Amino acid sequence: MRCPKCGCQDDKVIDSRASREGATIRRRRQCIGCGHRFTTYEEIEREGLMVLKRDGRHEEFSKEKLLSGIKKACQKRPISPKVMEDLVDKIMDDVTGKYDQEVPAEVIGKLVMDGLGGIDEVAYVRFASVYRRFQEATDFVHEVKKLEAKQ
Repeated sequence: MRCPKCGCQDDKVIDSRASREGATIRRRRQCIGCGHRFTTYEEIEREGLMVLKRDGRHEEFSKEKLLSGIKKACQKRPISPKVMEDLVDKIMDDVTGKYDQEVPAEVIGKLVMDGLGGIDEVAYVRFASVYRRFQEATDFVHEVKKLEAKQ
């Protein structure tokens, strides 16, 4: 690791802890050169998983893109960042557990909608409006009625 303060590549690990229910390791480090302390996170790299888009294109699966979409749906809602990150981790575990190389975008969208439906109804409808490409106000009304029927 390169020290963020002086750029030195020599450091020592002071503390290691499991984070996010074992999915990530948090390491506290100290630079040998300047003594600056900093934190790094280590997680399993999931290579090779491609998303099959609706139009037939393939795109590399991106945890950051998934989290970004969920954050947009949850914008200005009383949902903590931890809840959003936990949802992303759950979706990633589900997807990587069932698919080795290619996952349809519809599967990911359905998992996000199911997760948001249990967290916040407004975030669910926001995400559904983009995912299902709502064109008219009646599309929103129909989705809200489906939510009410579930309850």
